[in-house]
Amino acid sequence: MQMTDPAHWIARYNTVRERSLALTEPLSDEDCGAQSMPDASPVKWHLAHTTWFFETFILERMEADFAPFHPAFRVLFNSYYNGIGEKHPRPQRGLLTRPALTEVKAYRANVDARMARLFSGELPAPQREQLAMLVTLGLEHEQQHQELMLTDVKHLLAQNPLHPAYAVPAVHTARPAAPAAGPSAPDGAHQEWIAFDGGLTEIGHGGDGFCFDNELPRHRQYVAPFALAPRLVTNGEYLAFIEAGGYETPSLWLAEGWDWVCAQGLRKPMYWLRAEDGQWSEFTLHGMQPLDLQGPATHLSLFEADAYAHWRGARLPTEGEWEFAAQQLVVETGGLHPAPAPASAAASAAAGSGGLLQMFGHCWQWTSSSYAPYPGYETAPGALGEYNGKFMLNQYVLRGSSCATPAGHARASYRNFFPAGARWQFTGIRLARR
Repeated sequence: MQMTDPAHWIARYNTVRERSLALTEPLSDEDCGAQSMPDASPVKWHLAHTTWFFETFILERMEADFAPFHPAFRVLFNSYYNGIGEKHPRPQRGLLTRPALTEVKAYRANVDARMARLFSGELPAPQREQLAMLVTLGLEHEQQHQELMLTDVKHLLAQNPLHPAYAVPAVHTARPAAPAAGPSAPDGAHQEWIAFDGGLTEIGHGGDGFCFDNELPRHRQYVAPFALAPRLVTNGEYLAFIEAGGYETPSLWLAEGWDWVCAQGLRKPMYWLRAEDGQWSEFTLHGMQPLDLQGPATHLSLFEADAYAHWRGARLPTEGEWEFAAQQLVVETGGLHPAPAPASAAASAAAGSGGLLQMFGHCWQWTSSSYAPYPGYETAPGALGEYNGKFMLNQYVLRGSSCATPAGHARASYRNFFPAGARWQFTGIRLARR
C-alpha cells in the first residue's frame, strides 16, 4: 500500500473527519461534554481522542520539527495505550470541562492541516507505505468512534426526563405495541429456518482490503450442519418472553446472568418504558416512541439473548456459523434505529440473500463464542499492538453491524466484542439450532 495520489488520500481523510463533526450538529456544547456512565465517553472526548491518534501515531513519527498542539493532550486523550504513557481515568472524562469544545475543534483543524501537508510532502517510499497503513487504521478507528458517539449520546439523552431527541424522524412509522396476549411468540416467529450443510470452510478476512488484526489469520474451521433464523428477534417476540415470566425463571439463565439480573433488578430491555395503561414505549435517537412490535429487539445483553434463546428451545450461533452464512451476502447500511424486516423472506431471496434478513445494518448479533485469538494470531509490535489483542479475555463476539455503523465499515469477517452484560450498543438476537 503506497500513498501515490495525495489528493485521493486527502479527500478520503477529510470525508471521515468531516462526518465526525457532522454527527455533533444536533448537539449542544453541554451535550458534547457530559458523560452518562464509565463505559461511555463524552462526544468532545471522542473528537479529541481520534485527533490524538493521528497526532501521536503519525505526526509525532513523521512530521519534521514536530511539536504537539498541547502537551497535556497526550495524557488527557490517551484511551488505553499503556505503551504511550499515562492516561486520564476513563470514568472522569466527563469532568474535563476544559479544554472547551471550541478548543477541541481547533485541535482537530490544526492536526488536519498538518496531515494535509504530510500527505503532499516528500517522503521515502517505505515511509509513504507506513503512512498509508497508519492513515487507513486511523480512519477505521475514527469510524469506530463515530458509532460510539451515537450510542454514547443515546445513553446520555436517555437519562434526561425530557426524553430529548437527537434527530427528529421525517416520518413516524412505528407500530405501537399492545399488551402481550400470552407466552406464545407472535407471528409464528422463526417457523422457517435457513439450513446450512456446513463443512470445512475458511474463516477470517481474505483479500486485499483493510481488516483489523483480530480478523486474521484466515484459517480453516469445520462447521457442523446448522440452521439460522431468517431474521432478528422482534420486540413483539421479546415482549412475549417478558410476559411469560422470562426474567423470573432462573432455569433459562446462565448462572452469572441470573446473578446479574437479580442484582440489578432488571425486567426489560435497556430503553423500554411501560406506562400505567400497559402500553410500551422505547427511547430512541428520535426520542421516546411507541414500541414497534415488528422492529428488532435491541440493547440486550448476552445474558438476555441467551435466556431468550433457551426459552425458544434454540441457541445463539457461533461466530464461525455466522460468518459461514454471511460470506456471500451484500452488506446493508441502516439509519438511526433498527428497521423491521420485510414482510416475507421472499423479498430477501429475490435480492440474493438466500432468505437471511437483517444480517447487517440493524443490530450487532451476539454469538456464543468467547473473544479469543485465531490460530496463528500475532500481536503487532509497539503500542498499536494494544488495539485488540489485550482485550481477548472475558468478552463475547458480536457479528454483523448496527444501524449506527458507518457505511463501508461492516464486513462478514468483522469481530466486534463486549462483556456479557453490555447493553448500550445496538445489540440484538439471531437464533440458531442444529
